[in-house]
Amino acid sequence: MAAPPQLRGLLLAVNALLRKRRYHTALAVLKGFRNGAVYGAKIRAPHALVMTFLFRSGSFQEKIWAILRATYTHSSNLAYFVFTYKALCALQAYLQGETHQVHSFLAGTIGGFLVFKENNNINSQINMYLLSRVLFALCRLGVEKGYIPEPKWDPFPLFTALLWGLVLWLFEYHRPTLQPSLQSSMTYLYEDSNVWHDISDFLIYNKSRPSN
Repeated sequence: MAAPPQLRGLLLAVNALLRKRRYHTALAVLKGFRNGAVYGAKIRAPHALVMTFLFRSGSFQEKIWAILRATYTHSSNLAYFVFTYKALCALQAYLQGETHQVHSFLAGTIGGFLVFKENNNINSQINMYLLSRVLFALCRLGVEKGYIPEPKWDPFPLFTALLWGLVLWLFEYHRPTLQPSLQSSMTYLYEDSNVWHDISDFLIYNKSRPSN
């Protein structure tokens, strides 16, 4: 069925507006908000679904609400950050007439403080995800710019060994310092595997199921 003439006219007007170059910067900020919301939901929903049903106790309804809250928080935070970052970059370029590398740093710093400053599980996970990748990128940039001598051998095996040694040491002796979801994962792997009663909770289930 064809769309009503009023709707077709509205769509034509909206499409014409979207094609105008004069509004491109403002529209890019709005689309950044949209993409941040969608990407945050795509990333968080599957992760929250798996982690909640694997490790979280409570009723089915409580688990569903926990998944929805985590997804909303991740999605909205990322949307607001992208919006803030792109708006600040556009503002700096408008005021100075050109863009500079420092604009990205300043906009990201201000946006990060405004959006991700609350110390909660979602923000901690996002920030730790970024931290590992930023450190890798800075090391590569240092080698590329000549600030760090290029290694004559692959340092990845040494990095891997130290990383896993440190995380198991922290888990065994300083567990509260680790992020809660990492504690849950490692408890499942390294502690729950020490306990069983029969073949049901040795092979099929992680823990014995309560008898009726």
